[in-house]
Amino acid sequence: MSIRCKISNCARSTWYSLLFACALAQAGEPAQALETVSLQFKWSHAFQFAGYYAALEQGYYREAGLDVRLLEAGPGLDPLESVLSGQAQYGVGTSSLLLARAAGQPVVVLAVVFQHSPLVLVARQDPTRPGTQGIHDLVGKRVMIEPQSDELVAYLKQEGIRLDRLVQVPHSFEPKDLIAGQVDAMSAYVTNELYYLEDAGMAYQTYTPRSVGIDFYGDNLFTTEQELKKHPQRVRAFREASLRGWQYAMEHPVEIADLILAKYSKQHPRAFYLFEAERMVPLLRTDLIEVGYMNRGRWRHIAATYADLGLLPRDYALDGFLYEPDSRPDLTKLYIALALLTLVSVIAVYVARINRRLGLALDEKSRSEERHRIIFQTTASAGVVWREGFVVTDWNRQAEAVFGWKREEVLGRSFIDFMVPESDRERLKPRLGRLVQENVLPHGINDNLTRDGRVITCEWFNAWLPDRPGEPREVVSLANDISERQRLENEIRQLAFFDALTRLPNRRLLLDRLGRVLAALRRDGGHGALMFLDLDNFKPLNDSYGHAVGDLLLVEVARRLCDCVREMDTVARFGGDEFVVLLGRLDDDRGLARDHAERLACKILDRVGEPYRLARAEIETAIEHCCTASLGVAVFNEAADEEDILRRADTAMYAAKGEGRNRIAVDTGSPDEALEREAASHVDRRASHAG
Repeated sequence: MSIRCKISNCARSTWYSLLFACALAQAGEPAQALETVSLQFKWSHAFQFAGYYAALEQGYYREAGLDVRLLEAGPGLDPLESVLSGQAQYGVGTSSLLLARAAGQPVVVLAVVFQHSPLVLVARQDPTRPGTQGIHDLVGKRVMIEPQSDELVAYLKQEGIRLDRLVQVPHSFEPKDLIAGQVDAMSAYVTNELYYLEDAGMAYQTYTPRSVGIDFYGDNLFTTEQELKKHPQRVRAFREASLRGWQYAMEHPVEIADLILAKYSKQHPRAFYLFEAERMVPLLRTDLIEVGYMNRGRWRHIAATYADLGLLPRDYALDGFLYEPDSRPDLTKLYIALALLTLVSVIAVYVARINRRLGLALDEKSRSEERHRIIFQTTASAGVVWREGFVVTDWNRQAEAVFGWKREEVLGRSFIDFMVPESDRERLKPRLGRLVQENVLPHGINDNLTRDGRVITCEWFNAWLPDRPGEPREVVSLANDISERQRLENEIRQLAFFDALTRLPNRRLLLDRLGRVLAALRRDGGHGALMFLDLDNFKPLNDSYGHAVGDLLLVEVARRLCDCVREMDTVARFGGDEFVVLLGRLDDDRGLARDHAERLACKILDRVGEPYRLARAEIETAIEHCCTASLGVAVFNEAADEEDILRRADTAMYAAKGEGRNRIAVDTGSPDEALEREAASHVDRRASHAG
């Protein structure tokens, strides 16, 4: 037996003995009590912290021997101060933790939850310039930017906009200030405030730092050097249990949303938490990246951005700032002792076998390169290898099939010049160059050109190839054409939420919007109204001329209904000749809200009652048709629920139909006013409103 084998067996026996001794020692001890630790959130309870709720609820923390307290935050509370002062052992912070580290604070980042920061600027959409509004339109406007929005400041600086060119307003953290026009723009999370903007039906424009290559991490789990030094096993256990919780939460969003409502906060409606969960998916990318993963190159990119702002020195070292969960105890002394014992034998063996190993290594390298070459050429993705200057150095068969150019036609050319649409070249070229210099290769979705002039949408995945001494560094980019997938996704969404004939929202989408209207009423007060409309004597038209003509009438009725309502209101079709109109944000006074709803109902019946000319290509003469409708109105406030509102409107509609058709019946929800007793003719109501 060689000296190396003897030493190996000896070391192994020693370790087994130590492990056995530890096991005996632990067997004699009673079960330890759970260690109590606290986690300080950066804001109030929301799906933003779903993984920690899941870790607690699923027992992952308890399995790790921890009793974890989750601490809610609010305006003015800094999670960094809470952790540094010892009020909490762990916290959730922004990428500005890097600045704290540079300032001498002993913070250590344990894991990254958001691979992309949700922080953006959101501005009111100028109705006179749809689709043409830009970031420079914010100059001279009232803007709320919250503290520690360093990436937004960097974004504005890169766009040539100094903060003193904005009218800065203290951040209220209230989306209603933007909705009411008290400010023109505000910093916001795409997972949070946008829900209330969409709920209010407000048109808006978002500006993200990622559009210029500034891609910060978001919601970083951190602790202190003291906690890591004194309790390394506790830190590891807490981190692993938290990441297990995040994996569970993103796989069970509905369950966690209900958990938040039941145990943590009723500040927002259920729809808000589900909206937040949906918007977090592309920010966490758990389908591509392990939860908690952080890249040292990305952190260097963030540090470089801070350096551009003058907040960090150039080439700031990240030593000690990033937690390395797989680090091991320092066994240097043991290795030195073993090395001294085996030095002579190792040198002898090395000298005897070095040439043979070198030959085997060269053969293996050659085989490895050939294997990778085969994989690159046979992969189902279009593959491009390129170097600095975007110069193509390789191009696989699938790239030839997807983009149309042969390999020999593109080698040595810059792919920017022939694959990127001309309108995007000037914008993308400096951005991609900067990302390469900063060692950041983001996943992305881009429009690309083909040889025959088509524009296709591709999803790109990028990675550095291993360095070769004396040769430029290269990137391999793999692309999948997702144009058809996007088209099918849009079709599926259309089929799931819209009526195929009229293109109006269907019952499912209407119920979702009704829930949002109720949520807005509970937040802001006021009234809403729901109208059921049924066409009178629709069946004879179908029987006389066929369903094709009946469909023409339904499409025209849908168009007229949409003309009658506000942009924020909803017109839906439930099926057959039944339509529903949903009104939100009516007056706080029930009587005034009722008057508003009645006036609109009269307008609808007038418009629906106008003559129709129904013509199809195969019909020689257009069909002249007149019809009326019966309309039931339910006025409601925040105390109502969806089923009750639908039932009242439906009952009102049948009351109007029972009183002779072409009528309106209104149910205000007041016990003093029963709708069945109030069905009046359309002519009578129109006359009363005119008087």
